[in-house]
Amino acid sequence: MALNYIWLAFFLIAFVVALVKLIFFGDTEIFQKIVANTFDTSKTAFEISLGLTGIMTLWLGLMRIGEKGGTVQILARLVSPFFHKLFPELPKNHPVIGSILMNFSANMLGLDNAATPLGLKAMREMQELNTDKDTASNTQIMFLVLNTSGLTIIPINIMVYRAQMGAADPSDVFIPILLATFFSSLIGLIAVAFYQKINLLHPVVFAYLGGLSFFIAAVIAYFSTLPQEKIRAVSAITSNVILFSIIIGFFLLAWHKGVNVYESFIEGAKDGFQVAIGIIPYLVAILVAVGVFRTSGAMDYLIEGLQWTVAAAGFNTDFVPAMPTAFMKPLSGSGARGMMLDTMKTYGADSFAGRLSAMIQGSTETTFYVLAVYFGSVGIRKTRYALTCGLIADAAGILAAILLAYLFFH
Repeated sequence: MALNYIWLAFFLIAFVVALVKLIFFGDTEIFQKIVANTFDTSKTAFEISLGLTGIMTLWLGLMRIGEKGGTVQILARLVSPFFHKLFPELPKNHPVIGSILMNFSANMLGLDNAATPLGLKAMREMQELNTDKDTASNTQIMFLVLNTSGLTIIPINIMVYRAQMGAADPSDVFIPILLATFFSSLIGLIAVAFYQKINLLHPVVFAYLGGLSFFIAAVIAYFSTLPQEKIRAVSAITSNVILFSIIIGFFLLAWHKGVNVYESFIEGAKDGFQVAIGIIPYLVAILVAVGVFRTSGAMDYLIEGLQWTVAAAGFNTDFVPAMPTAFMKPLSGSGARGMMLDTMKTYGADSFAGRLSAMIQGSTETTFYVLAVYFGSVGIRKTRYALTCGLIADAAGILAAILLAYLFFH
C-alpha cells in the first residue's frame, strides 16, 4: 500500500473511532483532544526539523572535508565490490558509496544524530543519478530499507533509558538487541533482493555478508566476557572514539592533500539548512497523522483486540503489554520511545514487558519517519515497494525480539 493511502487511513480510522466514542460513550472532548494534538504534533515536527539543522550543517560540512581529502573515496573502494552487487545502478567508485557507508557505520554505532545528515546527503547524491525524480530508484529503496531495519551493534541509547528507569542491569538487553536487529536487517535485505532480483549467493555478496556475520559474532563473544556493569561504559567509549577518530582522519588527510579545511567545511555546511527546511512539510504530515491515530484511542483498541486474540488462541500473553512499542515503532520514533518508557514505568524496567519493549525499540528503525524524511528531502512521491519491504524488516525484527525475549528472560 502506498504511503499516501496509509496516511489517509490514519485520519479516517481516527475519525471513526472518535465518532464512536462521542455517540456511544459520550466522550464530548475527544474531537477537541484530536484537534489540539494536530497543533502539538505539527509544532513538534517543526522543532525536530529545526533541531536537525545544526546537526546536518555540522555533518555535511565534515563530509565535504572527507570528500576533498579522499577519506570517503578510500572507504568507498573498500566496500565497492559488495556495494556494486547490492546497488548495481551506482557507477563504480561514485562518491555516494562513501556517504552510504558512513551512514551505515553511524547507525551501527547507535549514533542517530550523525546518521541522519549522512543519510540525507546520500539520498541527495542518489537523486542526482535518478532518471525519474518523482519515483524512488532501486538504489534508494535498498538504501532506505537497510536504514529502516536499524542494524545497531552498540544500542547505547536503549541502555541509557533503562538506567534512567531504574533497571538493575541496564545492559542485559545488549546481546538480544544485537541479534534481533541483525535478523531485521537480513530479512529486509532479502526482501529487497527478491523485488530487485539480486543474487545474494554471489561469492562477493556471500563473502561480505559472511564477514559481517562473523564480526557480529565476535562482538557478541567479546561483550559476553565482560562484567555486566562494564558493557555500557565500553560501548559508549568505543562508539565515540571511533566517531571522533573518523573526524580527525578527515582533517589529517585533507591537510595532507593541501585542502583548505575551513572553507571546505563552510561549503558543505551551507547545504544543511536547506535540507532541514525541505523536510518540514513531509515530517508534519506523518507526525500529525500518527498523533491523531494515537489520540483517538485506535491504538488502545488494537492492543486490547490483540490480547483477546492471543489468549483465545491459547498462547502466552506476557508479550502483549510491550506491543504498543512494536505498533508505534514503524510510525513514530518519539512515540515508540514514549511507549517504551510508559511500559517500563507501568510494569518495571526489569519486567518481561519492560525488557521486551526496550528490545523492540532497539531492533528496528522508524519506517514511516525514515521514508517521510529521506524521500521528502529529495521530493520523491512514488515510493514503490519501499514501504512493503521496510515493514517486512520491521516485522522480522519485532518477531525476533519477542522470541529472543522468551529465550533470554522468560
